[in-house]
Amino acid sequence: MNSALGKVVSAVMIDENAQDYFVQPDRNGQTYRLPKAESPQELHIGGQVRGFVYENEDHQLQMTCQHVPTIQVDHYDYGTVVSVRRDLGVFVDIGLPNKDIVVSLDDLPELKHLWPQPGDRLLMALRVDSKDRVWGQLADDQIYQTISTAPSKRALNRDVMATVYRLKLNGTHVITDDYQLGFIHPSERDQEPRLGQRVKARVIGLSSHGSLNLSLKPRAYQAIDEDAAMILTMLKHDLNHRLPYTDKTAPQVIRQAFGISKGQFKRAVGHLLKAGLVEETNGQLVLLQKEE
Repeated sequence: MNSALGKVVSAVMIDENAQDYFVQPDRNGQTYRLPKAESPQELHIGGQVRGFVYENEDHQLQMTCQHVPTIQVDHYDYGTVVSVRRDLGVFVDIGLPNKDIVVSLDDLPELKHLWPQPGDRLLMALRVDSKDRVWGQLADDQIYQTISTAPSKRALNRDVMATVYRLKLNGTHVITDDYQLGFIHPSERDQEPRLGQRVKARVIGLSSHGSLNLSLKPRAYQAIDEDAAMILTMLKHDLNHRLPYTDKTAPQVIRQAFGISKGQFKRAVGHLLKAGLVEETNGQLVLLQKEE
């Protein structure tokens, strides 16, 4: 097994041609091609150089000094998914000029529609198998616990951007851009997000496990239609946050006040009532959530 693959190592120059130096990390070990354009200095036989070693897409052993990835063996960082092969896995760009790294289908969800898609991102390191093949190794729960930060009550009701890192039957596990762990219960989403997908979520609570409870559903006032939004705006701008109109108001009065039919008005008010944004009291429509 080649123990140098996927790591930054020191090597000695043993030969060269017009385009490349040839370097060895160990005497009588593997020889790597180092393009002269990527060498930090001119090398002579016996000269030392330090760089990242890997097998490129042409199956040649290569060293790079200018494109050293942050993702290495035992070094975790985010890589961007660039393509998908259903029979193999997903290919991830880690910054190498001529090599993308595969995350095996064995490490991906059983349901292929939940696989990462191009543009999604995965927190991963590298691993080398017994045949010297380099694979992407997804971060496990312990890694996420190690890099995470404690949530704050000030986050309540705020919007956060988060990346999906674990899919389970009980819900979706994410980590925010501020490295806070979060959980999305199935009841708080319309469809299950993909592994590696970035989502915009709303903080709806703090769990006893030190993570955020999140929702992918819009706030009630964001889910209402245009007629309801118009009525809500009029309520907000009224000095007392009240309007003298209900479902008992005459159609012609509704038309004159709002420019919509009595039926449209009743549907809009129904949405607001169901969302808990208004109530009908003493023949008036009253705003409940003034902070919104």
